[in-house]
Amino acid sequence: MEPLDQNLQYYTDLAVEAKDMAVQRTGSEIRGVSVNEERKEYSVVTRIKVLNEEAAKSIGKPVGEYITVEAQGMSTNNREIHNKLSGIIAEELEQLIEFDQLKKDPTIFVVGLGNWNATPDALGPKVIHYMMITRHLYDEVPPELKQGLRSVCALAPGVMGITGVQTAEIIRGVVDRVHPDLIIAIDALAARNVSRLGTTIQMSNTGIHPGSGLGKKRTGITEEMMGIPVIAIGIPTVVHASTIASDAIDKLFSSPEFGGTAVQGYQKIDGKFKNRIINEILRPFLGSLVVTPKGIDELIQDMSRCVAGGINIALHPEITVDNISLYLA
Repeated sequence: MEPLDQNLQYYTDLAVEAKDMAVQRTGSEIRGVSVNEERKEYSVVTRIKVLNEEAAKSIGKPVGEYITVEAQGMSTNNREIHNKLSGIIAEELEQLIEFDQLKKDPTIFVVGLGNWNATPDALGPKVIHYMMITRHLYDEVPPELKQGLRSVCALAPGVMGITGVQTAEIIRGVVDRVHPDLIIAIDALAARNVSRLGTTIQMSNTGIHPGSGLGKKRTGITEEMMGIPVIAIGIPTVVHASTIASDAIDKLFSSPEFGGTAVQGYQKIDGKFKNRIINEILRPFLGSLVVTPKGIDELIQDMSRCVAGGINIALHPEITVDNISLYLA
């Protein structure tokens, strides 16, 4: 039997959760991290800027900008709400892309990361299905139509377990041949809190490391590796079973109905003891167990349309919130 890891890692891909965990760990706000929150229709938008390497080390996220859109309505089957959220995604995405820093007629390369054979990991490939792809037609359309369109190409490269090739290597190969000016990478994420599954969208200009939320080490899809700017978009679809078990224990012992004596005793217990108990239950067979919502099939369908709509609006001036449904097959 493999040795128990008494220091469980509660992985998360979300900057808002990483920041909150760092504040909880240190007992104070993190210097070098700025946070701005804005309420919009059907959503709350939180913008986090990690300003220096010291702050990046504190929260475990690279220096850069992170935008989180929290919207409970995304998990409902309401097309009107989804279209509104696509508009919000587009607004925030346009702030990250900085089109004025790109050349006049840029080519944007959209990458749908993930495994299309595993539903919780199929967000990226599903988004590609709904994208407005134009690169192969862009040079053939009349000049007046080019005012409303941009050159967009896309790829769903699969995962290393299918291809035997690291995803970053495939993407770099396409970049070297196609010479795009910007990469937008979409991937399913892991969250620390179950309430964020299917309800939270994160966008950042720091790129992405596939599988990092599950503790996997993969070559990053970043500006440093690709040679061009990379925008990452993701939605959490899984949470670790260990985090659910930990939260359940904490909730139980913090409940006033449980009894004062037991609560006082629990407060004196070292965190490693709780982690050891969770390990004994989950290992050796369930140590890496992750959990996903029951209706993940419908969630992926709705979320992918919502994200694709936002990207389409942001990239193509001709597409708006009012006509987005025409471009989502």
